[in-house]
Amino acid sequence: MGAEGLVESGIHIVVILGSVVLGSVCVRLVRQRVLQGAQASDRLNSERKGQIQTVAQVVAWIANVLIAGIGTVTVLGYFVDITPLLTGLGVVGLALSLGAQTLVKDLIGGLMILVENQYVVGDVIRIGDVSGVVERLTLRATYVRDIKGDLHLIPNGDVRVVSNGTRGWSRALVDLGVAYEEDMSRVLAVLEREAEQFALDTQFAAHLLEPPTVTGPLALGDWAVTVRVMVKTHPGKQWAVATELRRRLLAACERENIALPYPRQEVLVSSQKEKPSSVW
Repeated sequence: MGAEGLVESGIHIVVILGSVVLGSVCVRLVRQRVLQGAQASDRLNSERKGQIQTVAQVVAWIANVLIAGIGTVTVLGYFVDITPLLTGLGVVGLALSLGAQTLVKDLIGGLMILVENQYVVGDVIRIGDVSGVVERLTLRATYVRDIKGDLHLIPNGDVRVVSNGTRGWSRALVDLGVAYEEDMSRVLAVLEREAEQFALDTQFAAHLLEPPTVTGPLALGDWAVTVRVMVKTHPGKQWAVATELRRRLLAACERENIALPYPRQEVLVSSQKEKPSSVW
């Protein structure tokens, strides 16, 4: 190859590399534009916005992989004959496809998660023993950040049962253990009155879908009678509502002198005086 051929090949390679970079930048800009448009739209609910964010993330990842792959193969074509390489890659790909059943299962699982909209980025889910916020979702794996800050990578092929705590609606549950000596009618009346006051608070009223409900007794334990207060909330708001409701119910019980027992043990120690021995 002459000097002119080298210069021409160099120019082509530079153009290809520039096209790869430009393509990646365009993919990133389009992704950001889609996300900004979805977030600014008033006609989309939070669930649909999360789905758009997740799909945009996956599509951008696939586009970047394709752009980088095509650019790499095209540049290699200027140095070596890529026909045997492509043939070898086809054979290797066939061998890998036969042995990479787990990877194929993960990809199919990820596709089903996206198509069925089982969960998206930002949802709070539980998969097996792992629960937390979905930080990232690809066709191969789901990235979940738990409450301790640990990031769990779960292959999509291993996802069998998913519990989503941020879909449709949620429910805040607060269980109280009341002493057996308390008048149950009075206890229920106090809790109902406090729950009604909580529902009128403007800070939390917007999170509620229904008025709180007080039920009980639910269970007769060893040292307490269980009473439950529950309220239907918007998805993802059940934890904040339950925390504040629990605090107010505890304060109401203290104010009304309602005993909330806790497990304890009493140890009785007895001593026997030595009897004087008899002398015969």
